[in-house]
Amino acid sequence: MSTILPKLRQGLDIMPSPVSERPGLLIRDPYRYTNEILIIPPLLASGLVMFDGESTILDMQAQFSRLVGQLVPAETIQAYLDAMQQNGFLETQELERMQAGRHAEFAAASTRPPVHSGTGYAETAIDLGEQLSAYLRDFRAPASERLIGLAAPHVSPWGGWQSYAAAYGRLSGTGRENAGDRTIVILGTSHYGEPEKFGLTRKSFKTPLGTLQPDIELIDRLEKNAGDAVLMEDYCHAIEHSIEFQCIFLQHMLGSEFRILPILCGPFVKSMTTGEAPERDDNVYRFFDSLGELADQFSSRLFWVLGIDLAHVGRRYGDDFTATTGSEEMAQIEMQDRERLDQVCDGNAGEFFELMREEQARLKWCGYSPIYTFLQAMPEARGNLIRYDQWNIDEQSVVSFAAMEFRG
Repeated sequence: MSTILPKLRQGLDIMPSPVSERPGLLIRDPYRYTNEILIIPPLLASGLVMFDGESTILDMQAQFSRLVGQLVPAETIQAYLDAMQQNGFLETQELERMQAGRHAEFAAASTRPPVHSGTGYAETAIDLGEQLSAYLRDFRAPASERLIGLAAPHVSPWGGWQSYAAAYGRLSGTGRENAGDRTIVILGTSHYGEPEKFGLTRKSFKTPLGTLQPDIELIDRLEKNAGDAVLMEDYCHAIEHSIEFQCIFLQHMLGSEFRILPILCGPFVKSMTTGEAPERDDNVYRFFDSLGELADQFSSRLFWVLGIDLAHVGRRYGDDFTATTGSEEMAQIEMQDRERLDQVCDGNAGEFFELMREEQARLKWCGYSPIYTFLQAMPEARGNLIRYDQWNIDEQSVVSFAAMEFRG
């Protein structure tokens, strides 16, 4: 009896090969259980759908043979299966062992390393300092009175640098000598996190610019009071960029003496499927309430940063059309983005939710959870939109993002 092919893992990054002399599909693991990147030739790529837990090696061999008009050796199929399995791209025991090993490694570590240095931003302190200084050169401006927070993108800094600079430029003139008395609450999108969960970690965050220490007191309080809404030492912290990118800009402006409360906000899936506000989930409500208590009790100590992007449009994100900045389609997206941001600036959590509920499936705002969490924890906050941008992340897809400041 022929071997049943395992199921293909969900959540893999699969995209057209960027290497012209090696056409096909590129596959990589965003969870970094493996660092290997495979480029699957067109013939083999056509068989990915057969990794379904039902098809067999003989089924795949028969399909490939029909496509090329001659027998494809069984050894080719087996080598394909082995490569996919050994790199954890299939739902097998190999994947389970890789997951367990990486999760245990992260849980045992005391420091979260700079995972995206060298790719998302410069790798050395000197080069990164020069890079960020160049970004901020023309964007330094005095902050609004009673500034309590900022929102900035989490897209790659080299793609969204103008919005990053517009946001963090508001920290110009902020005294580094007082930074050690502050805790910065960083609310980041958890792209791979569990729905209706909030990922915390007690690890320090290391970047080329230094090491940021966590505010253990506040993290412990959240873990204790928010109960099942919290995932402690959430593995997503090991791979996420939405908080890491904020850290480097904060360090560039303020040094590394402040403490951080890094929170990864998982997607509010229930709210989109039921039409009910996220806080109707008891655990989510408990987290909002617990974070709001911290906001009230430690208001003089806290500063808030939201690492958020907005709409994701085009073929990269599952749409059946090509998205281009400057197009009529993207002009309409900008109008809808700004309508939502107006509600955020006015502190209207209910109206913001209604707008998200109506169009989230089409716009795919990945900043929804951090924004809504902030609005619930800081209901008196009012905002100002500093800058809005759209960026063609590839030739067929666009991401929108913004810079905002919040007053209390």
